[in-house]
Amino acid sequence: MSNPNTQALSDAGVSIWLDDLSRSRLTSGSLQKLIGEQNVVGVTTNPSIFAAALSKGDADYTEQVAELAAAGADVEEAVFQITTQDVTQACDLFAPVATASKGIDGRVSIEVDPRSAHDAAATIAEAKKLSAKVDRENVFIKIPATLEGLEAITATLAAGISVNVTLIFSLERYRAVINAFLSGMEQAKENGHDLSKLHSVASFFVSRVDTEIDKRLDAIGTEEATALKGKAGLANARLAYQVFEEDFSSERWSVLAASGARPQRPLWASTGVKDPSLPDTLYVTGLVAPQVVNTMPEKTLNAASDHAEVTGDTITGTYDESNQVLDSLAGLGIDYNDVVLLLENEGVEKFEAAWIELLADVRHALEAAGKASA
Repeated sequence: MSNPNTQALSDAGVSIWLDDLSRSRLTSGSLQKLIGEQNVVGVTTNPSIFAAALSKGDADYTEQVAELAAAGADVEEAVFQITTQDVTQACDLFAPVATASKGIDGRVSIEVDPRSAHDAAATIAEAKKLSAKVDRENVFIKIPATLEGLEAITATLAAGISVNVTLIFSLERYRAVINAFLSGMEQAKENGHDLSKLHSVASFFVSRVDTEIDKRLDAIGTEEATALKGKAGLANARLAYQVFEEDFSSERWSVLAASGARPQRPLWASTGVKDPSLPDTLYVTGLVAPQVVNTMPEKTLNAASDHAEVTGDTITGTYDESNQVLDSLAGLGIDYNDVVLLLENEGVEKFEAAWIELLADVRHALEAAGKASA
């Protein structure tokens, strides 16, 4: 039986995806339970999530690690095999959801090596390799929305591979991401791909915007600055939805839609509240609108299930107010472009650090397995 709060989100047009994946979630049945009880219809992963799963010494990985060690696999190959197996199994778990929603939901994301975030050719090559390995229609290949990533987004879609664009912080970059998506779909059409089976989401990060801007507001310290705390993340995301509405009402889009294409949906990422003084469901209840995805860490999902007050669409009609928030921040000397560039660079750096941690954890596991079998 579905939780009434998560059911209300679903009824309002929000797809709930879990921002977490591990082998134990799959083998224990906990992920299946979230599908049945809390309206979870997809999963997102990133290097940090895989690093956390492997660092816990999950016993469910022991057998595979031993097999890889016996086969002489190097650490890069082992990470590839381990992560793609988790994602493949999750894709199979969500296959009924994907079928029922015609591929809109039931999605599982796996990210390219973040060390290639500024190398379009390497990103494209890895996207194709990951897609071929998982070999499931409901997989999403995650590509960072760096400037170099834009080229990779277009090329990957043109090859008939569905894409989750990640690490979007600015409205300007979001427009560029939509353009890259449209170009990719146009090329996919020329290449003979079935556009109805090609999907994409654009992951717009929320809480990190508040974390950085609120730090700057604290430094200013005036009453006006304090009054703006906790408002930038919602304002930025709401204006992103306005961009979504505008760009997917264009003549350019209508041509693709007539060929069976589906719009690239906005996805709210980084929805766990970092500031304990803010409501823990702020980035859930404040970002409700049709055709969006909210990918939540389990703590946020449980908070939403417990006490989220879902009142319907909380985005449409907020654009003037949201623009005023950004204007007020600019009036205080907070440089929006500086903030979003910093956050993009930090985002790539954090994922690179998590990837290096993941490699180290797997290297240690391979070495331990090798010694155990010696």
